[in-house]
Amino acid sequence: MSKKYFGTDGIRGRVGEYPITPDFMLKLGWAAGMAFRSMGACKVLVGKDTRISGYMFESALEAGLTSAGADVMLLGPMPTPAIAYLTRTFHAEAGIVISASHNPHDDNGIKFFSGKGTKLPDEVELMIEELLDTPMTVVESSKIGKVSRINDASGRYIEFCKSSVPTGTSFAGLKIVIDCAHGATYKVAPSVFRELGADVVVLSAHPNGLNINENCGSTHMEPLQAAVLAEHADLGIAFDGDGDRVQMVDHTGAVVDGDELLFIIARDLQERGKLQGGVVGTLMSNLGLELALADLSIPFVRANVGDRYVISELLERDWQVGGENSGHIVCFSHTTTGDAIIAALQVLMALKRRAEGLAQSRQALRKCPQVLINVRFGGGANPLEHPTVKEASDRVTQAMAGRGRVLLRKSGTEPLVRVMVEGEDETQVRGYAEELAKLVTEVSV
Repeated sequence: MSKKYFGTDGIRGRVGEYPITPDFMLKLGWAAGMAFRSMGACKVLVGKDTRISGYMFESALEAGLTSAGADVMLLGPMPTPAIAYLTRTFHAEAGIVISASHNPHDDNGIKFFSGKGTKLPDEVELMIEELLDTPMTVVESSKIGKVSRINDASGRYIEFCKSSVPTGTSFAGLKIVIDCAHGATYKVAPSVFRELGADVVVLSAHPNGLNINENCGSTHMEPLQAAVLAEHADLGIAFDGDGDRVQMVDHTGAVVDGDELLFIIARDLQERGKLQGGVVGTLMSNLGLELALADLSIPFVRANVGDRYVISELLERDWQVGGENSGHIVCFSHTTTGDAIIAALQVLMALKRRAEGLAQSRQALRKCPQVLINVRFGGGANPLEHPTVKEASDRVTQAMAGRGRVLLRKSGTEPLVRVMVEGEDETQVRGYAEELAKLVTEVSV
């Protein structure tokens, strides 16, 4: 069954526009409470990022959950992966995150975690959607849920993050600039790295409800690049608004993206004999990552874009590490979901073990040139199914002989075909991309 409200990462949209409205959140809280309560006693953790609408939606969800008989434990502003962790440790039936991740403040959304700290199963999301289309009721007064606040949530999560590196680890002598995107990591991230001994300079850690992700964080790397150079720091770390994405900057000011961080983590695991299976990337992972892993005889597979699909592929293969070039990195040996702070710590540990800087450590991965051309089509027959396009795509793929690739895909939101070619020779790659884009254009007329 297709879902009416849930996307690949919960429910998200513009604040004040359906379904991101207080009345819908009230009903969603009730529907979720009813669904979780049908499985037994019900305790639900609720956390949020720093955007101003979080207060409004927290109250609406709280009212809906308690009206269904669910007990609610409020966490306040906390990174998304922290809520996944705390849901497990408090033995709750579910965790709810009020966040729109890397989006601006005028967006918001809802993410759910199961009691195991994983994405909700499809069948539970479908159950919630079915309940949303039924009349809302209230349990009898004696069964209405109670609400409490977890006051030591930050401290618990800080200790959990620190436990992902060996006891006694010290980053003394390492100077780091951290960009918290005025988001959910603004309290915990500086504490984690300082308590492990690093000299920490903090950017964008003064949220006012409106400045989350605004010209800062992992989607706007320029302030961090400038600060690393100005502070003569060893490296910089940028988080997104809800703390599940990480990008870095080396001491020269160059951006180090999720593909490169994933490579550094995987190589370190292999060198220590702790890499279980291989690595999961996505359709958008740079070919350079695939080739660099192949040079180390590390298996690599691609999932659809989205951390949900990366996690699904990891679970199916019983592998432990995967991620996206955007900076979602999953380390199953430490946690159940993408966690930016834990991923950053694993990179720092890899650098420490090799006694090298980030700029040196990334050199084994040479990113391949990518050319992306968007072709508009009229919405009729799918141009990607046209024999001429298929034949040309196959021919180009064969011509690159495993040292390049073609990705043709329709946009999920616009009448566009995205033509992407990547390989080792930028001139060749551009020529192939323009050739394929021209063919797609011709068959779309």
